[in-house]
Amino acid sequence: MNNDLVEKIEHNGKTIEIMYDQDAQSPRENDNLGTILYTSTRYNLGDKRVDRAEIEAIANDKNNIVLPVYAYIHSGTCLNTTGFSCPWDSGQCGIIYVSKESIRKEWNVKKISAKLRAKVIENLRGEIDEFSKFLGGEVYGYVIKDKDGNDLDSCWGYIGLDWVRQYAKEAAEAC
Repeated sequence: MNNDLVEKIEHNGKTIEIMYDQDAQSPRENDNLGTILYTSTRYNLGDKRVDRAEIEAIANDKNNIVLPVYAYIHSGTCLNTTGFSCPWDSGQCGIIYVSKESIRKEWNVKKISAKLRAKVIENLRGEIDEFSKFLGGEVYGYVIKDKDGNDLDSCWGYIGLDWVRQYAKEAAEAC
């Protein structure tokens, strides 16, 4: 048995093996709407390490949409934009932000409506959630095997167990 095996699923007459992706690419290497700035010198908690003064300048600039980023570091690392209840192992580690100019270009608008602003904030929170899952090792891949154990298909780099299950089942139906 492979130590990286998370679960086996029988689907459409095939066996799906879901495994941890030990060589996953950080989602921060993809195109992202926001930029994560952080102050830690011990941990990589985002896109760019900066000092507190730079974070404060960007956070106070009315031309940016900014959310705080909090880290909980205890036998692993979790990030969110709302904070954690543990005062000893958590605290604000930085921010995620996007300029209003970038939003206007991305959505091809002159004015940022309340609805669009809410969508941007949801997107920024999603980026933090995705990066937190990556930091926590929640990156998976699948291998689809026929009834004789022959590999039919595989794919890697799914962040979150629900996503890899969904796509693996769709791939098993197509094999």
